[in-house]
Amino acid sequence: MIKTVHASNIGRVRSVNEDSVWIGQLPQGYTIGIVADGMGGHQAGDTASRLAVDTIAGDLSALEEGMSAEGISAAVSDAILHANDVIYSEASKNEKYHNMGTTVEVLLLQDVSGIIGHIGDSRAYKIVNGEAIQLTEDHTLVNELFKSGQISLEEMKTHPRRNVIMRALGTDPEVSVDLYPVTLSAGEVLLLCSDGLSSLVSGEHIAQISGMRDVPLDERADRLLQLALLAGGDDNITVALFELQDEVAGQSIKEWDS
Repeated sequence: MIKTVHASNIGRVRSVNEDSVWIGQLPQGYTIGIVADGMGGHQAGDTASRLAVDTIAGDLSALEEGMSAEGISAAVSDAILHANDVIYSEASKNEKYHNMGTTVEVLLLQDVSGIIGHIGDSRAYKIVNGEAIQLTEDHTLVNELFKSGQISLEEMKTHPRRNVIMRALGTDPEVSVDLYPVTLSAGEVLLLCSDGLSSLVSGEHIAQISGMRDVPLDERADRLLQLALLAGGDDNITVALFELQDEVAGQSIKEWDS
């Protein structure tokens, strides 16, 4: 069985929590995690993230049992694209929601293997042997500049346009979804988070706290939030953790290819 927990905090600066998070463990054998970080100004960002989570959770909760790896991947992509349609349509109908959008991380596991769907700069990590491995790639201007060699890794942290997102959910009628196959093994932890955590807490600290097997999972989530708050808490902070419990550690794990 997979142990799950999620936590969110408004932070020390924002007046509204524009993050939304949902975790579900379904009788069909699926574990679902969704983290969305909304944007777009007063009442728009939290509306966008809520619409994303509600739409995707509704679609994935209706999945039939025993789907193939290809079916799982298609279901995640379809649910995210459906959410894009819903948010874009709502923004088009209401002036106060003009240009609203959201990042999104979607984890869908069947037993211990599955898919992560990703748009924006929220992140998914796998904690393995004390190391936080970033599974997703940020859709940001500074990441594009870094990949093209125009700025350094250090310059990314202080660049004046470091908050510019190049791809978001709901801002355009069409969007591309990044999909990553993932498997959760014994002793590993999967983490989904908004950038309110990843921009303030180092990968080393994320790995150290998330991997504390002797500490309850909900306490680990709270410690991550507290670290981000201590580092300034200048954004909403959301985390979702997934850990394979020891009693199923001996079961065979099916590897899925992309």
